[in-house]
Amino acid sequence: MFLKPTAFKRILFFLIFDILISFLTLQFAYNLRFNFEIPEHFMQNFFLIFVILMILKLSIFVNFKLYRTAWRFFSLYEVKKILFAHFIVYTIFFIIFIIFKEELSPFARSIIIIDFLLSLVCITLLRLSKRIIIESNKNSKYKKTLILGADKSINSILQDRKNIEYTPLAIIDDNKNLEGTYISNLKVHSFNNLSTVIKSNSIEAVIISKEYDQKKLLEIYEILNDLNINDIKILNTLSSTNNKELKDISVEDLLARHPKDLDTNQIENFIKNKVVLITGAGGSIGSEITRQCKKFAAKQLILLDHSEYNLYQICEELGCSSVIPVMQTVRNLSSIENTFKKYKPEIVIHAAAYKHVPLVEDNILEGISNNIIGTKNCIDLSIKYGVEKFVLISTDKAVRPTNVMGTTKRICELYAQNVDSKDTEIVAVRFGNVLGSSGSVIPKFKSQIEAGKNITVTHPDITRYFMLIPEACELVLQAASIGKGGEIFILDMGEPIKIVDLAKKMIDLSGKDDIEIEFCGLRPGEKLYEELLINDSDKKTDYESITVASPTKFDIMELNEQINRLLIEEDKLSILKEIVPEFSHKPNN
Repeated sequence: MFLKPTAFKRILFFLIFDILISFLTLQFAYNLRFNFEIPEHFMQNFFLIFVILMILKLSIFVNFKLYRTAWRFFSLYEVKKILFAHFIVYTIFFIIFIIFKEELSPFARSIIIIDFLLSLVCITLLRLSKRIIIESNKNSKYKKTLILGADKSINSILQDRKNIEYTPLAIIDDNKNLEGTYISNLKVHSFNNLSTVIKSNSIEAVIISKEYDQKKLLEIYEILNDLNINDIKILNTLSSTNNKELKDISVEDLLARHPKDLDTNQIENFIKNKVVLITGAGGSIGSEITRQCKKFAAKQLILLDHSEYNLYQICEELGCSSVIPVMQTVRNLSSIENTFKKYKPEIVIHAAAYKHVPLVEDNILEGISNNIIGTKNCIDLSIKYGVEKFVLISTDKAVRPTNVMGTTKRICELYAQNVDSKDTEIVAVRFGNVLGSSGSVIPKFKSQIEAGKNITVTHPDITRYFMLIPEACELVLQAASIGKGGEIFILDMGEPIKIVDLAKKMIDLSGKDDIEIEFCGLRPGEKLYEELLINDSDKKTDYESITVASPTKFDIMELNEQINRLLIEEDKLSILKEIVPEFSHKPNN
């Protein structure tokens, strides 16, 4: 325990050695000045001179924060600080000597210059010593690390004690102007030399400090994987601050798509100073929508969810007076009407839904009741109480559905497009899977890997669209902000991803080589390929990441009558098929 490094021990160590070094350099300066034959009367005030110099040194060094730098990360920046500190110390001492010349005599002024040089060299060498030893020791316990991307924050990140195991040896960057230059004593190499630099330096870890697009990041990962680099870190911006920290690269990072046309000003103008009601506020999408609305300065957030635990979690996280938790189900019309009446929301974002395909297949009435009736209740009340905008969160499973869940969401879209909305603008936003949402494949695969089990994939050819939850939710708000009513907006999800490839990457990232992939067959209602459009007659918007599906006309009186029949008649699948003719049920795949 005594040998374990701490900030206090580091400060104490440098204080003791600075005093010792200063004593020895001053004594050596006297000896050099008098050719090692110091007259006895010159030594009478030696200790007084030493005490004055030490008081000045310690005061200035503390002021320059020279005792706060981790020993092994001492750099050129700290060398400059030591140099400036010494100039100040010896300038002040010289002024003191001129003022109190009589009291400090006899004293040879050239000793000041000699001691200045000796002290500067010795104190600097002490602080550089550990870094010199580490970088010259090939058997060091520290990991030989390559920095990918010349990010200005990397030096401060590596000085964090949490990251002490990484010793950077080189930097790779694709900026031609930086090639061959040095940053913090590290040479910057061309991206084309990535493999060569890794092999020649016996690199054990890579820190990706720059933000690359999905395609480039995947290319980098494949190269590193082929070179057996298992320790791959990225710089992650913390959501609540602008600070960054190192984290293991994840499958979410590899698959993330970062929309280039995200318009935060448009979103802020839409949300700022508005009363926003979010249903399903404790779910994966609802909770992130809630965070975004808080970030964009909503006046009041009404968080509605039937799950006590989910509601508690998001309220604890946000923890502000403008957040009001409402524990209700969207199926209970009178209860949620009281909520509309009491809080008078200006924007309603409807994220409450049962979304898990197999569960809804086994619980058809519950799926119909929660998804269709719950949505209908929220839309009807939004119209009744003059909500400015109603936003329905939809799904790619609503397109040519093969399961009950997707069909219920398609019926919600039809209702949203065809109801008499009066002054309320009603829009729907359709997108695919979000990475890491509850019940999605990624958390499932992670738990299987952690348990040492093989990963189960339904089919070798199954594909899905994926997007990060924060990005999907920002685009939802952006789409909602430009809607005029009646649109179904479609988010650009990029290219679909094979689930088996996703599983392979997760196994690679885990570092476990004893896990295999097992195919267990498609589940009821599941299809190989999801779609985002029913036909190709979609319209562009001002934003490349958002398009509008062509409208589907439906007699609202007939739709209401069919929805009522869904609740009371036995053969619910036939009525679902009646409402959504493209519904091709696949219960036994």
